[in-house]
Amino acid sequence: MAGTQPLARRLAPWLPTIVWAMLISWASTDLFSASHTSRYILPALHWLLPHASAETLDWLHSLIRKSAHFMEYFVFGLLLLRAIRGKHRGWRIRWAIVALAIVAGYSALDEFHQSFVPSRTASPWDSLLDTSGAAIAQVLVWLWFRVRTRNPADVPEDVAPAVRE
Repeated sequence: MAGTQPLARRLAPWLPTIVWAMLISWASTDLFSASHTSRYILPALHWLLPHASAETLDWLHSLIRKSAHFMEYFVFGLLLLRAIRGKHRGWRIRWAIVALAIVAGYSALDEFHQSFVPSRTASPWDSLLDTSGAAIAQVLVWLWFRVRTRNPADVPEDVAPAVRE
């Protein structure tokens, strides 16, 4: 009975998700543009790989930045799943779909925001990468519950039918 619970208790599972969404938005500012992150990442890469060419270091910088997109939204997808399922345990396809829909929408808004930041570029490919991170997170959670609950008799009632089979 969600209506009888205090508002703070109902919102508590959402707090980490909201904080993470705010961190994603902060990472979309000028502070995390390629020109700013290159000040830190390129010297570190050069120290690790002193004989690498400038092109290789730039490519690695780009790879690190794209990996950050993926991981930001991987974590966001996990946090959303946790918030959506609330007090329930397990995994349900509808929870995963709702989490992915929220991620896709938030990612699109994030890219739209970046279109107004002069040092950033908006890219539908980044949004796809973001959503892929969350999709992989959902698949891994599904696999986790699938492996963990090999015996269908041991699966709690609130776990998805796909996991119970």
